[in-house]
Amino acid sequence: MSERRRYRIRLEISREASRLFWEQGVEATSGDQIAEAVGLSTRTIWRHFRSKESCAEPIVMTGAERELALLRSWPPELSLEDHFAAEALSNGREIDPAEAADTILAMKMIRLADSEPAIRTAWLMACDQVEKQMVEIIAQRLQLPAHHIDARLHAAAAAAALRVISEDVGASLLEGADPRQFAGTSTRIAQAVRRATGGAVGDAVTA
Repeated sequence: MSERRRYRIRLEISREASRLFWEQGVEATSGDQIAEAVGLSTRTIWRHFRSKESCAEPIVMTGAERELALLRSWPPELSLEDHFAAEALSNGREIDPAEAADTILAMKMIRLADSEPAIRTAWLMACDQVEKQMVEIIAQRLQLPAHHIDARLHAAAAAAALRVISEDVGASLLEGADPRQFAGTSTRIAQAVRRATGGAVGDAVTA
């Protein structure tokens, strides 16, 4: 099985598992139910995931992967706010329905993580991946070795800022907040990263 096909299968399983977790709770959801919802055998589910709770991991990672892709493309000559604005302008299109649905599911799993320790583990694993990759992004931006303590500290602080804002925005939206009030979330993220890193990360840099 190709890596791409394996990724698609895991994501589809994750979508159905996350939907069931949200609708009926993690404890009430069985591996057999997940298999039936996705149209696969239960054995296939366990071939791709170590436990039913771990089925939430790919959906939780979708949002994190989009954030990381955005940060990897951040040019040194732009501040984080300006980069977000430029990306929004260049990608000015209707959001893909499947992407939008995955974003909502990810928000639901992040919210469920407040009361479900196993889902919390999936969310924190995603955050850990963000932090590890942030080290490389920040080290390159600040022209530091990837193992440098400053790069690691700034990455930990920036990743924590992203986690807190993701949890806050997701919880508010699921409680019925008007999505329009989060139109400035990109600016809020940029400001949070700058504060969390003591101003070391967020502004334009020069060679």
